[in-house]
Amino acid sequence: MLAPRSRAEVAAKSDRQPKAVTNFRSWEPPEALTRALFVLVILIVGIPIALRALGFEVVPATLALLRGSLGSRYAFTSGSLVRATPLILTGLSVAIAFRAGVFNIGAEGQLLAGASAATAVASLPVFAQSSSSPWIGLVAGVIAGAAWAGIAAVLRARFHVLEVISTILLNFVALYVVAFLVRGPLQEPLHIYPQSATLGLSARLPRILPSSRLHAGFLIAIGAAVAAWWLIRYSAAGFRLRIVGANPDAARIAGEIDVARTTTRAFIASGALAGLAGAIEVTGVTFALYENLSPGYGYTGIAVALLARLDPLGVVASGLLFGALEAGASAMQRDAGVPSVVVSMIEAIIILGLIIAWPLERTERPRRWRDHSASESGGG
Repeated sequence: MLAPRSRAEVAAKSDRQPKAVTNFRSWEPPEALTRALFVLVILIVGIPIALRALGFEVVPATLALLRGSLGSRYAFTSGSLVRATPLILTGLSVAIAFRAGVFNIGAEGQLLAGASAATAVASLPVFAQSSSSPWIGLVAGVIAGAAWAGIAAVLRARFHVLEVISTILLNFVALYVVAFLVRGPLQEPLHIYPQSATLGLSARLPRILPSSRLHAGFLIAIGAAVAAWWLIRYSAAGFRLRIVGANPDAARIAGEIDVARTTTRAFIASGALAGLAGAIEVTGVTFALYENLSPGYGYTGIAVALLARLDPLGVVASGLLFGALEAGASAMQRDAGVPSVVVSMIEAIIILGLIIAWPLERTERPRRWRDHSASESGGG
């Protein structure tokens, strides 16, 4: 009796051992961790190589980059986080549109439309001394951004105009509209400078931290990212958006989803977020409308969304990274004489590398441990 039992125990033990070895060998690190390590390696290796290749001193420039982004509490809050706020919102704007299969390249123009509307509303005498002035300005920016995106949405739905073309052209239209406004209806009272009048204290967003430029718009951006993540993941509207973006024909035929309505709503929501970014920039940072208000936040938002693989919570992380890089780039240019385009080169290398390594279209990768478990259950 003992011999068969001992043989069974030995056999069971031998069966368990290969199982553990197989699971250990087939384990793969999470994709998010792999991507984060990839970005870290690019930053650590790429920045010194780019600086050396362009003939700049590596150590002083790198130290200036770190000081400008993470070197102090003021640099982090007033530099990195402030620069990250519009990037998070424009990244969300692009992510939502791309998720629905809408290639909205017009976040820059929608941002400028939101900034113009917020400035115009906040400058009205009726709101001059009102404590609700900045919040009304934000609402105006959301409406203006949504309306500006709605132009391209109507062109797409009604006349089948490619949104890539229409949104890019609308960016230039918005740029020249701002130039007209700051030289015409919204120009400051003395008509000397091409900019609007400075917004009063009551029309500015409150500060979060004392002795810091960090404003309430940062919390709004974080809240918008969390809300977008929940809606896309758990709501019926988010399900329709994901299905339409994955396969519009299947969504229309099998899911009985109104594809045109879903994409139009995603387009308008995308424009609303970009318009909110512009309104926050005016009421929280610049306090005036002028040409070149945005250093390309709408275009950088595309990179932020791609780095996050169109995930709203990932947009927060990538927005913080790009915000820190841009804040550090300004300090590097100021303190070490290194052009900020060096950091832009690194950002481009990160995005290109990630797109090559992890395409946006998800493919089902074989899981060896799942196949092993399935074969065991089938054999048992």
